[in-house]
Amino acid sequence: SSGINAEWPLRPGGLPNNHDGRKPEEFGSAGKSVGLNVHNNESYKWLRSVGNNWQYDVKTMDPKMLARLYKRFDTFDLDTDGVMMMDEILYWPERMRELCNASDEQIKSMQDAVQKFFVMKGVGPDGCARENWVEANRVFAEAERERARRGEPSLIALLSNAYYDVLDDDGDGTVSLEELKTMMKAFDVPQEAAYTFFEKADTDKSGKLERNELVHLFRKFWMEPYDPQWDGVYAFKY
Repeated sequence: SSGINAEWPLRPGGLPNNHDGRKPEEFGSAGKSVGLNVHNNESYKWLRSVGNNWQYDVKTMDPKMLARLYKRFDTFDLDTDGVMMMDEILYWPERMRELCNASDEQIKSMQDAVQKFFVMKGVGPDGCARENWVEANRVFAEAERERARRGEPSLIALLSNAYYDVLDDDGDGTVSLEELKTMMKAFDVPQEAAYTFFEKADTDKSGKLERNELVHLFRKFWMEPYDPQWDGVYAFKY
């Protein structure tokens, strides 16, 4: 609908649009023109390689999910130029190093997981333009569903576990509320979000977060169709 399309935050002058009649192989990079396919997005490339022909359609997106994802983009786009680059994303593991009692090995593991995750999330050599971010997220989500169907490892779990290893400061195999506060601080999220996040994530009400609970909430909040019950997870920052 026009209402949903109006949510798209195109920059003055816009970027070249890859859906203007050019062949897919003539598409520009994900950082310099609008539109994704197997030639400029690793998740589309992987899906097609396993016979999955899923295709993004903006009309399926709830405007509140669009807004959530664009806010997330703006958090990562440190220089506010409308393109998310890998070096901007790697700022966040460094924040974790500053705030956590993390070893070089743990930070290296986190950096590796972040890079693998965000390459599949659409951040190529030229980055990912803001106009492509939502599509990149949705095709990544479909790739995650396909990996689950095939019994292959989840990249959400890979990234979540790398964070988990750093957050678990006392090494007890779980994440406490205080340790979760550190993550919120690292990602410039209001501290009160630790309470709302913890309440939603601690599904067995053990008072500690296990790895699968973190993965479950990340997936629900970022990857699945919009559901208002998750709105307050990050204290309404997203």
